[in-house]
Amino acid sequence: MLTAGNVSDVKAAPALLERAGPMRYLLGDKGYDANRLRTSLRENGTSPVIPGRRNRKRAIRYDQHRYRSRHLIENAFCRIKDFRRIATRYDKLAANFLSAVALVTTLAFWL
Repeated sequence: MLTAGNVSDVKAAPALLERAGPMRYLLGDKGYDANRLRTSLRENGTSPVIPGRRNRKRAIRYDQHRYRSRHLIENAFCRIKDFRRIATRYDKLAANFLSAVALVTTLAFWL
């Protein structure tokens, strides 16, 4: 799913989670820290592994051991963004950009 550059992570999360289907854990960064999202995840049987933002009045407990493995996801995105066409998004059409991401992912992780 491709969103506009000015759409926050929390606003796009419900649509992405609906497409993803059932899951046991959701690993996310502080951009996904919202009570509404946490409640929705727990209702669906998913454990949120999302740290709380610094400005929260009450600290959020999360599985720090699982959260450490989130760097693998970030590494994958960094590897994809090594390709200039993806990092700067030259394509105006979402379908063309998705095709470019598929090609780059194939090159970066399969070959």
